Amino acid sequence: MTHIEHIGIAVKSLENSIPLYEKLLNTEVYKLEEVPTESVTTAFLATGNNKIELLECTQPGGVIQKFVEKRGEGIHHIAFAVDDIKAEMKRLREAGFTLLNEEPKKGADNKWVCFVHPKNTNGVLIEICQEIK
Repeated sequence: MTHIEHIGIAVKSLENSIPLYEKLLNTEVYKLEEVPTESVTTAFLATGNNKIELLECTQPGGVIQKFVEKRGEGIHHIAFAVDDIKAEMKRLREAGFTLLNEEPKKGADNKWVCFVHPKNTNGVLIEICQEIK
């Protein structure tokens, strides 16, 4: 893992949350993207070298909707960049971590992604991601 790629924040409404985070971070959303495989629409903001991903559920019963209903709006995951996602997935499996997907899948912001089950990481959902070339 090379660095924190972004922090994902689950929100009820991008319409309400985007102005709040733009004001808070003193920057504008640079990208809106729907990710049908995850049933979310994302909004990315950057401040310095850091990125925030706001996630709004697009389908009833989606993962983000369930998260918000159970825990409220807030930090959903921390994403780490990797150079070789398949090698990192293999390393994590061999180290005893449970991955939520068997193969990398296409995520937002032109990335291959894989999630590590929070039961193995003290309750924190970890995403690993690699730029799609």
